Amino acid sequence: MGREGQMRLPAAQALGLALLIAQGCSSGYNRAYERETQKLQTQAQAQDAKDKAEYAKASRYAAVIYFDTGSSVVGKDGERELQWFVDQMQPYPKANFLVQGFADTTGSENKNKTLSEDRANAVAAFLGSKGIDASRMQVTGFGTDSPAAANTTPKGRNRNRRVEVTVR
Repeated sequence: MGREGQMRLPAAQALGLALLIAQGCSSGYNRAYERETQKLQTQAQAQDAKDKAEYAKASRYAAVIYFDTGSSVVGKDGERELQWFVDQMQPYPKANFLVQGFADTTGSENKNKTLSEDRANAVAAFLGSKGIDASRMQVTGFGTDSPAAANTTPKGRNRNRRVEVTVR
C-alpha cells in the first residue's frame, strides 16, 4: 500500500500494464464493460416486465361514481365505491389514474362543463384524502361529451352524471 491507502503495483507490472493500454489492448476492460452493461440491461428488462405485469393487474379495477342533478358532492354510495377502489390499489403504489367527470344535458353546456370538472375534482380530493398523491391523478371534466346512455330518459341522464376512475 502506498500513501493515502492506495495500492501500488510493482514498477514492472505498472510498466507492462501501461504498455498494454498504450498498444490498444483494452479487451479486458471492454469485456468487463460489456458484462456490466448486459447486467444492467437485463435488470432494466426485468423491471420493465414487472411494471407491465403490475399495470395489467391494476388496470382490471375501475370505479364509477354517480351524482345527483346539479351536484358535485360525493355521496355515501360514491364514498363506498371509492374506498373499495383505494383498497384494491394498495398493492400498486406506482399506479396512475384518470379521473374523468361527465354531466347529463340538464342545464347549459358551460355549466355542465364546469360541473363535470367539479365532480372530477371532488373525487380526486376524496382519493387524496385516502393517501393517493395528486401527482398520480390526471383530472379532467368532459361536460356532456361521451355520454354513457341517452339523455332522453331520467335513467339515462342518471348514468351520465358520473365520474370514472381508471388506471392509466
